[in-house]
Amino acid sequence: MTMAKNNEVESPSINLIGPGTIINGDINCNGDIRIDGSLIGSINSKGKIVVGTTGLIEGEIICQNADFSGVINANVMVGELISLKATAKLTGDLVTNKLAIEPGAKYTGKCNMSSNPIKENKFSEINEKPKSQELS
Repeated sequence: MTMAKNNEVESPSINLIGPGTIINGDINCNGDIRIDGSLIGSINSKGKIVVGTTGLIEGEIICQNADFSGVINANVMVGELISLKATAKLTGDLVTNKLAIEPGAKYTGKCNMSSNPIKENKFSEINEKPKSQELS
């Protein structure tokens, strides 16, 4: 009699949030994810995040690669490459290694380029608020 080994093998997964779907909360995933619906909350992916033309994200995004065509109102940290397609509208601060912006894309925010932004935690630097001073 042989016993099957209980080995957990991580296969690449692709997650999908379809058009018309609204998620309120945070998402953590190991694979790639495509968002054609709405996410109100943060998303952390070890893979690629694709936001389609009908997609909307409001919150914070951390991932290895990103391909945006929809509306993103979030601070974004990308370990490698972020691509803003012609229909993309990104409002928020960005930390990335490489940035590609197609003509027609809209981007409003601060950008910090770093060779390894996630490992160096460059996100905290761009989000630091200046200390307020009291006037006498």
